[in-house]
Amino acid sequence: MTLPKGFGTGGGATSADVEQMIGRRVENMGGLITLAYIAAWLATFGGTAAGYFYYPWAYPTNSGHFAFIVLTIIESTGYLFCMKVTQEGSNKKSDGMIAVVMGSIAVGTLFISMFVGF
Repeated sequence: MTLPKGFGTGGGATSADVEQMIGRRVENMGGLITLAYIAAWLATFGGTAAGYFYYPWAYPTNSGHFAFIVLTIIESTGYLFCMKVTQEGSNKKSDGMIAVVMGSIAVGTLFISMFVGF
């Protein structure tokens, strides 16, 4: 890896050099990725809620529930991959946080699908 002038010793890059160039290691961005995932899920609910409450004649409830569940599954898959890739090879123990967040979102999705719009 070719580094800018002033980084590395003898052509080799250490993790400290890369961290200094980037500014922040991705292993430390688990909280930011989690907040983005929760915000995406809330935005998905907001979009489908518009169909539930403001345009019920155009978007049947069952169609809205299906869209909400499918989009939640897609977002959850992306979140899981993002977290696993950023935590790969690090000493961080983020499996508990991933389980709690994804479990909470799954329960929230089920409750919303069961009780909203009927």
